[in-house]
Amino acid sequence: MNLRRLLPCIALGLGLGLGLGLGLAASLAQAAGFKAVDIPAEGALQPLKGAVWYPCSQQPSAVRLGPFAMSVSMNCRLAGEKRPLIVISHGRTGSFLGHRDTAEALADVGFIVVAINHPGDTSQDKSRTAEFSVFVERPADIKRAVDYMLGSWPDAARIDAGRIGFFGFSRGGYTGFVAIGATPYFGKRLRLCEDKSDPLCEQVRAGRLPQLSHDPRIKAAVIADPLSVFFTEESFRNVRVPVQLWGSERGGDGVTPASIVGIASLLPMKPDFRVVPGSQHFSFLPPCPAELAQSAADLCSDQPGFDRAAFHADFNAGVLAFFKAQLGQPPEAR
Repeated sequence: MNLRRLLPCIALGLGLGLGLGLGLAASLAQAAGFKAVDIPAEGALQPLKGAVWYPCSQQPSAVRLGPFAMSVSMNCRLAGEKRPLIVISHGRTGSFLGHRDTAEALADVGFIVVAINHPGDTSQDKSRTAEFSVFVERPADIKRAVDYMLGSWPDAARIDAGRIGFFGFSRGGYTGFVAIGATPYFGKRLRLCEDKSDPLCEQVRAGRLPQLSHDPRIKAAVIADPLSVFFTEESFRNVRVPVQLWGSERGGDGVTPASIVGIASLLPMKPDFRVVPGSQHFSFLPPCPAELAQSAADLCSDQPGFDRAAFHADFNAGVLAFFKAQLGQPPEAR
């Protein structure tokens, strides 16, 4: 896919003006390639926009997407075979670029990473962020992304279908738990359904659980500060894959530290559970560039003394170590 086709996808994910500058960076033996991905609509489900980070042997460049900087090689040839795949789900009104540093770090060591926008719940399109349907469709989006990467994606044959992982933050954490087998309980008087008569809300009022997508192909999951309001003591009985669970010390955006501790105690397999001292909910997003810090202080501000950049170096190292341990060391680029 050429750069001209990539730009609309990036603009959609950012909700910001796009400027792109390229500059040479230091050579890496295995660096992150980067290209857009467009997943077709499926029935009533909208198309999915996103991007893929993947290993390649070309020199990376400093690529600027809106206010964000990455060290990647645009549209380079994927290097190697039998690559493990990681799927990323963003939080409320986020985008596929929301965890770009983690995606880049994973690709640098040999993983293929796909991150998608959840329609109607992104920085560009908030039209459905308060709709109940978002919570039903998000796990289906992840299954569709895996289907596409293993099927229609041009390099699908180079993915090891037996080594698929998931990374999710906030609502993306809720998404991941459902994808790996958790069952949310919505109750008959769901606030999101007040004064609404759509079919999904009618199901809830009738006490029926909407059909949710679980994906047994996912073999390991990293979940950061997940939204847990729909989970109960019974929700995690069918979760049977290793989980690395991260919690912020201070919480935020509807996520409480106590709720994360509760999830850790309910998972059938003891998780690799880590609470980050001094952190708040949005500390799990990469450090903000100056222009974004001015316009989105709630996303970018941390408590005095908390070093988000230093934390993310440790965070990404922990995520890499977990996925390597659970999915196996990716092959080196050739």
